[in-house]
Amino acid sequence: MERLDGSAAMPPKYCGGIVALGNFDGFHGGHQAVVGRAIAMAKSKGVPALVATFDPHPVRYFKPDTPPFRLTSLEQRQRLFAAAGADAMIVFPFNTALAALSADAFVAQRLAGIGGVVTGEDFTFGNRKSGNVGVLAELGARYSFVTQAVGAIAEDGEVISSSRIRRALVEGDCATATRLLTRPYTIEGVVQHGAKLGRTIGYPTANVDLGSYLRPRYGIYAVRIRLADGRVIDGAANLGIRPSFDPPKELLEAYLFDFDESLYDQTIAVELIAFLRPEAKFDTLEALTAQMDKDCAEARRLLSA
Repeated sequence: MERLDGSAAMPPKYCGGIVALGNFDGFHGGHQAVVGRAIAMAKSKGVPALVATFDPHPVRYFKPDTPPFRLTSLEQRQRLFAAAGADAMIVFPFNTALAALSADAFVAQRLAGIGGVVTGEDFTFGNRKSGNVGVLAELGARYSFVTQAVGAIAEDGEVISSSRIRRALVEGDCATATRLLTRPYTIEGVVQHGAKLGRTIGYPTANVDLGSYLRPRYGIYAVRIRLADGRVIDGAANLGIRPSFDPPKELLEAYLFDFDESLYDQTIAVELIAFLRPEAKFDTLEALTAQMDKDCAEARRLLSA
């Protein structure tokens, strides 16, 4: 799938295409409805299907001190959009120039050449959020493209939203997050060299920096690890600051069951399947090892089920 620079002119082969426009962080069930509508419209018209997103997230631009909150990386979104059937992803760099554009200027300068736009009904754009779906429809009529707004999607009587998913993850509720995302929440990163303390107690781990991802509840999780070669390995992971070791360091440390290969400098994806317990500090390595034995047994049980 091709990645397009949203600040550059639309390549001719994508002109006339239908664009799903939004942040789409998480690409949850509600986002999938918007993108699905755009793809269906594009197919019916025989034109390209495009998905546009913003990077960094506008919140990061306007409130740079906000704690990490991303549910997906840009690379993850690109793969998800491709799997949904999109032909290309447009990335609008959210910077001072973009933030200053009026709603009219955003459409005229950044959406030139498109055939249609599909958004969620709560979508806003332009300087000081001056544009909404009503304004977009008016601009579409002026610039000769069609618009559609997709209503919110509810689950259990509550709208599916990224904030709802974040809340579930902070509470350690993996089941709700998985249901709303339609897949497990997944942290992807390069395996780092560490102190290798896990090897001394029989639990070598693949360590991944949490980067800009939302921090779920600190604790021990049953996980599935997707390797760069496509293999999927069950495991258990500690997500947090490792209170039993000095100095504390925030990491995602995944222990892969029945696995004895080097993963250093490889990119892995760790899926959080179930929260097992909060982090705890142990006075001895023997006590820590005994608890890890129990954690891994419980993780195996849950994952096999």
